[in-house]
Amino acid sequence: MRSESTMLDTADGPMRVYEAVPDGASRAVVVVQEAFGVNAHIEDVTRRFGDAGYHAVAPDFFHRAGGGTAEYGDWDAVIKLFGSVTGDAEVLADVDAALDHLHASGFTDDHIAIVGFCFGGRVSFMVALERSLGAAVGFYGGGIVTGRFPQFPTLVDRVGELQTPWLGLFGDEDASIPVDDVEALRAALGGAPVDSEIVRYADAGHGFHCDVRGEYHEDAAADAWTRTLDWFARHLA
Repeated sequence: MRSESTMLDTADGPMRVYEAVPDGASRAVVVVQEAFGVNAHIEDVTRRFGDAGYHAVAPDFFHRAGGGTAEYGDWDAVIKLFGSVTGDAEVLADVDAALDHLHASGFTDDHIAIVGFCFGGRVSFMVALERSLGAAVGFYGGGIVTGRFPQFPTLVDRVGELQTPWLGLFGDEDASIPVDDVEALRAALGGAPVDSEIVRYADAGHGFHCDVRGEYHEDAAADAWTRTLDWFARHLA
């Protein structure tokens, strides 16, 4: 498997994409970063998808700020990086650049999934509203039901517009995403026009899949990973 960084052209300048390219991949996935950027952990997750047989790409949404990452817990650095991302239109443009890259590699949208973590969890839902891909998965994505930042509006009222099957994975001990919000999202998804599912982990908090943070929950992470690959296998062409 080949893994490396490459540069893609966007309307706002070059964007780094980290990608893992296994031999003979017939399916692909866009991996959407946490709020801390395309760091060593996200690169590792991208390689894991490569090991699972997916051509995986992780776009650096902070390229407008010159790129880079923030240390876990360094919220001042996170805010500076996020200052360059003024709304969903820019995020979607970056996702589209990654999709164009995969299209050029021979993948059609029904063979492409998107998965996101933290910030990326909400992005996965937003993209599922705006684009028709094979599958989407969001890990602990905040801001879908209760807004966090003015440039990223809530999305729960738009579930009727979902175009891509979406799986949401949440921890009950997540201090930033109340269980009531998760259940409100589950109820709303009852009216979705595509397949959707919510899974809750009773003892897990925010970031439960990230094995370099104290919030890591081994059992929840393992189950969520299995469910993600199963969701992809069920819905991708």
